[in-house]
Amino acid sequence: MSLPLKWEFPGGKIHNGESFPECLKRELQEELGIEAAVGHPLLPATHNYPTFSVTLHPFVCKIISGEITLHEHVALAWLTPQELPTLDWAEADIPVIESYREFIKTHQR
Repeated sequence: MSLPLKWEFPGGKIHNGESFPECLKRELQEELGIEAAVGHPLLPATHNYPTFSVTLHPFVCKIISGEITLHEHVALAWLTPQELPTLDWAEADIPVIESYREFIKTHQR
């Protein structure tokens, strides 16, 4: 909760021996109570905040099973790619939104 009231994508710190997709699957289970298929990787994004730095390794995911239950978050928003920029995002997540929107543009059929 280092950035309260800012919107962030779910995820978290990688454990020793985990791959990025394994970490994301675990974090989605812990934070939201869902099982997800981790798909296409998006561009990693690094941001330097005043007191810490973070590198995000985002993926396009699909819910396989479970109902979303907020275990660590206050709110949830399910938005279209066009609506994503309307929220007050943590700065590190902004390049992820752009990468995702670009991915959607090139993979829509």
